[in-house]
Amino acid sequence: MTDGTEKTDPPARERRRGQGELEAQVLSLLGAAPGPVTAAWVQEHLGGDLAYTTVITILTRLHAKQAVTRSRVGRSFEWTPVADGAGLVALRMRKLLDREDDRDAVLSSFVSALSRDDERLLRALLNEPEDPER
Repeated sequence: MTDGTEKTDPPARERRRGQGELEAQVLSLLGAAPGPVTAAWVQEHLGGDLAYTTVITILTRLHAKQAVTRSRVGRSFEWTPVADGAGLVALRMRKLLDREDDRDAVLSSFVSALSRDDERLLRALLNEPEDPER
């Protein structure tokens, strides 16, 4: 039975970010920054309505993952990227590999699961002359 009023849905909530998406956004922002920047700068340039504490949490997590460095300036820190988004994914992959006892099996399974194009790229990268700085 209808009483003449239309039922309306509550306003749609903002889309929740995927895992790591905010970290990638922060890294991208830091990479485009003019130099070391504060968390307040990051918060302001991210846009949206992220809480300062959320920005600090993300920066602290990135620091723990060794994707950013921080230096004390007064009572706060200035943050600088060490890795970009691709670098962060590479760090994650390395940490996962480091946890495994049978590295040969993990790497073999990884390579066998690659597409032909990705496998060709990986082989080309592995055949490049070794970097003397490594």
